[in-house]
Amino acid sequence: MLLKDVKNTVLFSIIIGIFSLTFSCGNNIKSEAKSANLEVQDTALIDLALNKRIDTPKMSIIIGANRTELYLPKLKNKRVGVVANQTSVIFKSENTLFKNDHNIHIVDSLLELNIDIKKVFAPEHGFRGTADAGEVVKDGIDTKTGLPIISLYGKNKKPSKEQLDGIDVVVFDIQDVGARFYTYISSLHYVMEACAEQNIPVLILDRPNPNGHYIDGPILEMEHQSFVGMHPIPVVHGMTIGEYATMINGEKWLKNGIICDLTVIPVKNYTHQTAYSLPIKPSPNLPNDTAINLYPSLCFFEGTNISIGRGTDKQFQVVGAPFFNSTSFPFEFIPKSNEGAKYPKHENKICFGYDLTQHNKLDILNLEWLIEFYTQNKAVNPEASFFTDFFTLLAGTEKLQQQIESGLTTKQIKATWQEGLETFKVTRSRYMMYP
Repeated sequence: MLLKDVKNTVLFSIIIGIFSLTFSCGNNIKSEAKSANLEVQDTALIDLALNKRIDTPKMSIIIGANRTELYLPKLKNKRVGVVANQTSVIFKSENTLFKNDHNIHIVDSLLELNIDIKKVFAPEHGFRGTADAGEVVKDGIDTKTGLPIISLYGKNKKPSKEQLDGIDVVVFDIQDVGARFYTYISSLHYVMEACAEQNIPVLILDRPNPNGHYIDGPILEMEHQSFVGMHPIPVVHGMTIGEYATMINGEKWLKNGIICDLTVIPVKNYTHQTAYSLPIKPSPNLPNDTAINLYPSLCFFEGTNISIGRGTDKQFQVVGAPFFNSTSFPFEFIPKSNEGAKYPKHENKICFGYDLTQHNKLDILNLEWLIEFYTQNKAVNPEASFFTDFFTLLAGTEKLQQQIESGLTTKQIKATWQEGLETFKVTRSRYMMYP
């Protein structure tokens, strides 16, 4: 027998053994997928079986967008709509269809492959990702491709029947960061809902969650539902956007419990404990890995009178305010108008606070900074209200503000989250595609 035949026989035996060990797990996954009306590629089950027994950090992560062999056949001879932004790229070095070694936008790549794209739908920050947070993004025409761009932010958060007219399938490919108040998962909800109402399938090209290694925060109470929090989940949910979409379907969170015809192209060689550095910043004010990791903890300050560095080059990495002083907070920064922050909080004023750029990677939601700045504000700036109405929408509950104002410690506050978190983890486990 040839050596290569021996190797192939051994490999085949190993794979058969893996499937023997994971057969019941595979059946459970198929059953859950069926109950959520989800089509999961067979390769996802193979990947899941292998990932549990292979040191995946040593293997190259292959994002859903790069697995063109799995989704191009579903787009051929179809009229396609694409929900995308600046993160929606194919990494050419991972894909043999392309000769160059730089990235290509998913819209450009599909056009190169003669896919009939009719419209592009853009979420918060726009198609090219340069709009300020909360800024109205207008409809328009993409100057590079000539395709019509329809904004899914502002008054038009959900695609209308007219906007979906003439589309056979919608591709959703956006990099998420795993926080409830990051609005791309809200856009995902509305896209799924609109497509379900018009019987249009949605195909998600999955990407890793850079904050997928932990779950933490208060569960959103539905009376505080908004575009920065639509579902009863914690602040940090620990799911990829593909997994999250299956949860939206499975928990019947769409209007009237309607189910979206959903296909997820999975990430290969990924686990939730696999560190993943985003090659492209997901929005203007999350410029690097540190900002992305600190974002779930520091975003609470958006609902206070404290700056988190918008208008600097250290967004979501510095925190402070002008009414403090250098004795208590020796670090200084000055917010100024810039791309993605045209009118930053405390613009052109010296702010005193902390520089967190060298902080260790978090695997919990940090409340210590929030409590400390609340206490300091009360001492030196008692006439000014620390919290704004936006804080409750970010927290998803009025309780967090009340707990901080009553003097509870981080440990005491987090103890009140545990029952909700344990219930969520059980629910979450039904929709996991990655170990």
